[in-house]
Amino acid sequence: MCIPACGPCRLRHFFPEQELDMRSGRSLVSLAHELERQLQSKKDLVVPSSLMRHDTDDTGETRLVIGEGGASTPYGVMPLARRQLADKLKIPYAYFERMRSEQPVLLDRNVNTWLQSDDDRRMIRTLDGNVRAVLSDRYRRLDNYDLAESVLPILQQLPDVRFESVELTDTRMYIKCITPQLKVEMAPGDIVQAGVVISNSEVGQGTLSVQPLLYRLVCRNGLIASDRSLRKTHVGRALGSDESIMVFKDDTLQADDKAFFLKVRDVVQAAVSEATFMQAAQKMQKTLQIHLVGNPVKTVEVLAQRYTLNDAERAGVLRHLIAEGDLSGYGLVNAITHFSQEVEDYDRATEFEALGGKLIELPVKEWNELAQAI
Repeated sequence: MCIPACGPCRLRHFFPEQELDMRSGRSLVSLAHELERQLQSKKDLVVPSSLMRHDTDDTGETRLVIGEGGASTPYGVMPLARRQLADKLKIPYAYFERMRSEQPVLLDRNVNTWLQSDDDRRMIRTLDGNVRAVLSDRYRRLDNYDLAESVLPILQQLPDVRFESVELTDTRMYIKCITPQLKVEMAPGDIVQAGVVISNSEVGQGTLSVQPLLYRLVCRNGLIASDRSLRKTHVGRALGSDESIMVFKDDTLQADDKAFFLKVRDVVQAAVSEATFMQAAQKMQKTLQIHLVGNPVKTVEVLAQRYTLNDAERAGVLRHLIAEGDLSGYGLVNAITHFSQEVEDYDRATEFEALGGKLIELPVKEWNELAQAI
């Protein structure tokens, strides 16, 4: 990923200031600033496991010490990277964390023993001097800055495009926008507009995806449709085969990803096409005819068991279902997506928007299990 010739403010002209709805994220300008800041601060290394050493202090703070250019460089280890390291060394994470807090010397002895006996090479992704991800050397880097730079010009060409919610979490970037000219009336006064959700993870927590979004004006909540979406896994060829450390600079990353990002443009345009929107809207409209004839409390309990909702989430969905007074499949879908606005964690809130999309795809048998629960 090379630094743009016009300097580190290249992304900012794509981002007008505006108020955002759905699950509140950051401002558009804030996203641009953070992407540009991270561009300057991140570094990737492909490292033989034998050239890494784990070190934990008495407070439980962990570091990976990596030999670079004849010197040893310590990097702090972020929580996700700790979990990934434990997983790759086949150390149960609960035991890893117990050793970290109670027996740090034992933790280092375990981790370093397995690192020294491991022939694998790891991709170590760092940001601000900390390890943020421990990944396979086959991990393909599809980075947020390049993705934003590729898709934002396309999104701005959509008719009357409105960026509805954007965020950069520890694990993913999200860009959610609406094109209000494409719309359909589900019921009198209940308008749904077309949109698109683009998301990506740089740290191994999911694919790069482009998915249609249905935005309901009444409640200002979104549903992420699961059909006709692009999903690109972060898997490629192994990077390097010698015993040295490989450091990947920005220009290397950009050259590796450029060909794929060119393909994203067509998928974005297809995601907000009239055909895609109408197909998803019709599936959503069919849920109007599904009547929740059983016990709505039991319906939500079945939903919670099937999709692993915790007690607070289950109670929140039920509250919206009862308060909105629509005991239909459509009412359940909207209770789920409306509740997403209350979920503090942006990643989890987006999962609720996607859960609404999963429900409109359910076959009749599975809807009957929900609708008839007693």
